[in-house]
Amino acid sequence: DCGAQSNCTSLLPVETPLGRKRRIDQSSCNLDFSCVKGFCPSFVSVEGGTLRRAAAPAPAVADAFASLPDPVLPALDAAPYNILVTGIGGSGVITIGALIGMAAHLEGRGVSVLDMTGMSQKNGAVTSHVRIAATPARIHAQRIATGEAHLILGCDMLTAGAQDAIARTRVGVTTALINTHEQPTGHFAQQPDWRFPAAKVRALIAEAVGDGRAHFVDATALATALCGDAIATNLFLLGHAWQQGLVPVSEAALLQAIALNGVAVEANRKAFLWGRRTAADRAAVERVANPPQPVVVSLPQSLDAIVRMQVERLTAWQDAACAERYRAFVNRVREAEARVRPGDALTRAVAQNLAKLTAIKDEYEVARLYSDGSFARQLAAEFDGDVRLRYHLAPPLFTKHDAQGRPIKREYGAWMGVAMRVLAKMKGLRGTAFDVFGRTAERRMERQLAVDWQRSIETALANLGDDTYDAALALARLPERIRGFGHVKAASVDAARSQWAVLDAQIAQAAGRAAAAPVAAPAAADARRAA
Repeated sequence: DCGAQSNCTSLLPVETPLGRKRRIDQSSCNLDFSCVKGFCPSFVSVEGGTLRRAAAPAPAVADAFASLPDPVLPALDAAPYNILVTGIGGSGVITIGALIGMAAHLEGRGVSVLDMTGMSQKNGAVTSHVRIAATPARIHAQRIATGEAHLILGCDMLTAGAQDAIARTRVGVTTALINTHEQPTGHFAQQPDWRFPAAKVRALIAEAVGDGRAHFVDATALATALCGDAIATNLFLLGHAWQQGLVPVSEAALLQAIALNGVAVEANRKAFLWGRRTAADRAAVERVANPPQPVVVSLPQSLDAIVRMQVERLTAWQDAACAERYRAFVNRVREAEARVRPGDALTRAVAQNLAKLTAIKDEYEVARLYSDGSFARQLAAEFDGDVRLRYHLAPPLFTKHDAQGRPIKREYGAWMGVAMRVLAKMKGLRGTAFDVFGRTAERRMERQLAVDWQRSIETALANLGDDTYDAALALARLPERIRGFGHVKAASVDAARSQWAVLDAQIAQAAGRAAAAPVAAPAAADARRAA
């Protein structure tokens, strides 16, 4: 729901053993807090303190790159030199176009800058058409024509590979410098299972400009490591392009334009310089930067590893008895699947989703996750200084509702952290007569959902065969579609139950056909089994 409410590209995917989750990219977050409207208990506002930045290289290290060769800049002949800057709204694409345009103006060139902002405020594609000529009279149109771009400066890889940008390229004429950072667009916010098509986009760009003219660099990772903030990415990329001789204005003019812009002047000059250094000797810069590597979560590979992980999780969620019931059911599925087909796809799906439906994130579990120490470690890793926390929650027992009957989230102070530690210790009340939270409609729905799904799986196991296996597998994977909290989860459950009924009917129909079929002679049955 956070993505549906905000359509924000600072919500990044994280693959975990429990499936795909999300995290907030603090460097690119625009602090409008629209994601907090999402109905989810995971949001905490951090007030005070500062965002922890990567340490910049020591001056002595930077001095080792002091001597850089001056590039040969493009000559301005009768036709304008055309630069298409691409990116997403809010990332500074328009600023890059403006800086290049101002630099050209300071040198007395003819220049035109046309910004195509589209849905930039919703993180949509943004392009800046920059045309530079020896004199203003030689520029007859502001927009770069089809096949006339000399440089594609791709601050974002997806927008650089979009149809509008590719249409401006021509083999043998266009050079592309592309930031390979995989920044999701609004598609991910609205479609949780969307995958970044990195390989496809790289191949498309390389084909569009021809051999040797497509250059790819993870500008975001390098700029963040070298300058302490991802906001330096676009100036870093501009410096890289200039050092490659792809921008027909002088360094002095660009630095003066940065000064006239008056925003983070020294930081932007530093980012531009590190971009130059990277173009001159990327390997040396990468050794200095040691950019942070993407977070790689160790995902269980074998079925036994998955079961062990979930047993540990269920024990922490409730107790060892709960975990043992889970293990026994998974073993039953494994035995039934082995009698029908090789492999363990069905058992894997049941192992993951039975745990998901069992270990719901109720009040006790949310409290445990906040107070078990992992959240405190995450805060310490991301923020410096004296921080104060505000929790955004909708406790079911004393929450108001809007006109549609949906709970309204409220802010709670740091005292909620103490309450969380107390509540986490009360998980033994879960499912008992003293479980006041378990009486809500949402908790009753979640418990019934787990019971109903398990019964359907048992029916599928009783009738498991070649003709019912696919339906049983789809049924086992069905809970993967159930996401969210409160009314969001209720809507996904309703949608899942519609497909659920279809799968139940398919299994029952196949079982009915099998029961009505004549019994084969033992010898024939043995022959088929052997085959």
